[in-house]
Amino acid sequence: MAEAPRLDAPGAVTAPGASAPPHTDAPFTPGAAAPTGRANGAATTGRARAGVRVVPAWLWAAPPVVVLGLVFLYPLALVVRQSLTPENGGGDGAFDAYASVFASHGFREALGTTVWLAVGATVGCLVLGFALALVIAFVPFPGAKGVAKFIDVFLSFPSFLITLALLFIYGTVGMANGVWSDLTGAADGPFHFLATPWGVLLAEITYFTPFVMRPLLAAFSQLDTAQLEVASSLGARPARIIRRVILPEALPALAAGGSLVLVMCLNEFGIVLFTGAKDVTTLPMLVYGKAILESDYSAACVVAVVNIAISVGLFGLYRVVSKRAGA
Repeated sequence: MAEAPRLDAPGAVTAPGASAPPHTDAPFTPGAAAPTGRANGAATTGRARAGVRVVPAWLWAAPPVVVLGLVFLYPLALVVRQSLTPENGGGDGAFDAYASVFASHGFREALGTTVWLAVGATVGCLVLGFALALVIAFVPFPGAKGVAKFIDVFLSFPSFLITLALLFIYGTVGMANGVWSDLTGAADGPFHFLATPWGVLLAEITYFTPFVMRPLLAAFSQLDTAQLEVASSLGARPARIIRRVILPEALPALAAGGSLVLVMCLNEFGIVLFTGAKDVTTLPMLVYGKAILESDYSAACVVAVVNIAISVGLFGLYRVVSKRAGA
């Protein structure tokens, strides 16, 4: 008697003597990946047959790169070219402007002033920022969370706003001198430091300290408080706990915040301008004076190139430190 055909699946007929195909209970899902390793090749072949061209990845990246180059790199190239162009258009050497600027006393003084102001402000921000962050993070007081949130808002303030506030307090006709004159009857008050390098230093420390506090507060929020409790239970004093437990955890955040403040102080222009410190000339102020006041564009571009080179070097240091700190 002939063997009847078998039905292994709805609508599938297997001939007598033939092995049945493997059966799975999983239903077919439209859009699911093909069971073989040829899915990508089949998809590519299908697109090729349909006449669809695959666009290379570099072609998608070209437009934004071109836009960035035109907006940022082209103006920078113009500054560098102008620094190599003789002012009188004669046969002077391309680097004569650099030699002339480097040999000038004004440039060396501006470079020294810029460096010591940036380093002094960075050190002041690190010390003050670390102390304030310790109080906010580990000394409970009402409004601590509000102060921490205000620091985030403070980062968006323009630098001249802080300088203007200091002028209202310590300026020649500011509140401090006014109170002194009212109490003593003197015609003038004793506070005239704001138009000196010390006034610029105070303004920069006041403005840039939150840039150090922000990463410190983030680092302190991740600190295991059990270490502090164990150290305290073993009789360690607060100064020892700060030195042996908290400070090692804060070093990466201090390094990242300090390097960022150093870069920003190096390029600060608004604070020096708004304090009215006429005897304080930094590299950005020298660029302004050469270009706007003296119309010496070659010298201004030379100083700008030097300032950019130092800033890029310090920014590279900041990125390395931030990467190691996990920022």
